[in-house]
Amino acid sequence: MTSFEEAETEETVTCLHMTFYHPCQEDKMMFRCLNFCKREQVRADEMAKFGRDSSVCRYNLMDTRVSRIQFSLQFYRKLNSSEFCFEIKNMSKKTKLIVDQTELGYLNKIDLPWKCIICFGDYQILAEIQEGESMDYFETHLHLAEVPILQERCLPSLQPIPENGISSSLFPSQDKSPIEIDENES
Repeated sequence: MTSFEEAETEETVTCLHMTFYHPCQEDKMMFRCLNFCKREQVRADEMAKFGRDSSVCRYNLMDTRVSRIQFSLQFYRKLNSSEFCFEIKNMSKKTKLIVDQTELGYLNKIDLPWKCIICFGDYQILAEIQEGESMDYFETHLHLAEVPILQERCLPSLQPIPENGISSSLFPSQDKSPIEIDENES
């Protein structure tokens, strides 16, 4: 066997791509402590925290309106599966965290969709997960958006499309719901 044949297979790494936007980013420079355009390794057992407190958070947002810990991301493997996922948890007592259309209060958590928009205050973050195989660590790759993410991307999640591709508006009889009538009305 040659050394090429004996070499271990290189395993791929799950990468979380995050694109950040804030309308005042040029003036207030709240992203100045983030390491853009460079992949960063995070141990699988570490929680990735985003917020204002640099002693606690790995990813610092330099803005007094951001909570000490705004939100956290936990890497995990689904039960009886080889699929790796992230769980996002709102760590702010004052600000709701919105993941696509799901509003999270303090300590609420959900699985992070493969592609979604995370919002809090005026912040918009496009998160996209690139699958990998490594169980030891994952990577983050941060980007800065020049234009608002909600205007830049047309996410179909706002208007669900039926699996059969046929809009229910083509069949008005199916849309009819019971009409409530006041008993005093004639």
